[in-house]
Amino acid sequence: MRYTLLLQYPEMSAEELGPEALAEGMRAFDVYAKALDEAGVLRSAEVLHPSTATTTVRVRDGQLVVQDGPFADTREQLGGTFVIEVDDLDAAIAWAQQAPSVGWGAVEVRPVATRFADGAWQGASPVQLP
Repeated sequence: MRYTLLLQYPEMSAEELGPEALAEGMRAFDVYAKALDEAGVLRSAEVLHPSTATTTVRVRDGQLVVQDGPFADTREQLGGTFVIEVDDLDAAIAWAQQAPSVGWGAVEVRPVATRFADGAWQGASPVQLP
């Protein structure tokens, strides 16, 4: 079963973190990603630019609305994702609790319903028709 681990935590700049904390964080995530990869469960990992680089796009009343910055104004922001393929939710939680950011933020574990691969949608639809 595929799960996406959504890493959410307070954003801090490199200056706010300081060089030692930044280097330690990068090292911790490198170790984590390599452990997932060596276990054969890692399918992808993405580190996102800060939310200040976000552009949010909507259509309201038929008009395109483009907003600089994230949609939600919250203390925690989505900082990155790991897509893993494991046997069950318990295994996904076991990996999520090892994410370096779990100590200062949240890791949302969400099952993947469908994915686009090899030119087609694969998996079960997340929406069931009546």
